[in-house]
Amino acid sequence: MNDLRGERLQIMLSPEELSVVDDFRFRHRMPTRAAAVRELLKLGLAAGTTDGGPRMKSSDYGVFHRGPAGHLDQDGSGE
Repeated sequence: MNDLRGERLQIMLSPEELSVVDDFRFRHRMPTRAAAVRELLKLGLAAGTTDGGPRMKSSDYGVFHRGPAGHLDQDGSGE
């Protein structure tokens, strides 16, 4: 693989999502958040993906299941 990284990918994460990424990073002693995100992408792609329907929005995808307004429910489950 070419190690030149000419494209920048910017994503917005909630504080909870960022905490999960940082926990993964430190647990696996990774040097940067970017390295952790690349590793998580690799693991996710190897595991498979969900089949998004025609009405799926970007906000429907996230680390945590969220309720209809995009917020965690009172019990934190999003259900």
